Amino acid sequence: MPIKDFLIRFLASGGFISYVPARITGFKKFTGSGMAGTLVALALVPFLPENKTAFAVFCLAFFPFSVWIAGLASKSYGTHDDPRIVIDEMIGYWLALLFLDRTPFNLAAAFVFFRALDTLKPWPIYKLETSCSGGFGIIIDDALAGVEANLLTRLAALLLYRYYL
Repeated sequence: MPIKDFLIRFLASGGFISYVPARITGFKKFTGSGMAGTLVALALVPFLPENKTAFAVFCLAFFPFSVWIAGLASKSYGTHDDPRIVIDEMIGYWLALLFLDRTPFNLAAAFVFFRALDTLKPWPIYKLETSCSGGFGIIIDDALAGVEANLLTRLAALLLYRYYL
């Protein structure tokens, strides 16, 4: 495999983490790779900018990078939105944390909401997934799931603090 393809697949697969569940389950679609990719994103949070503005700039820069890498990986794998591509889960989870304090509650709630939305794909997430192509089509549904998870995390925190604390 050429070094270019190796690097693209390394970045798109979260350091090849998405290969592990696919090998365990043997399934082609619902492998659990998305969960693995989201766990990688969670594990990387301590290494990302803590300042909310700097984190927003990071996400703003990572979004087009992830679109580019996902598009190249899709060509490398020869399929659109191959389950080994989990860079979309990474940017999606990080968007779920955008402008939130990194409390254990917010990290966990954003994780749960993001995984639920990414799995269930309610409208308009499903619409975006099916109507957009290329790297943008791979990334945009997870980005929207991240934004929606962010809003749900804010609502859950508001309700928790208002009624129970």
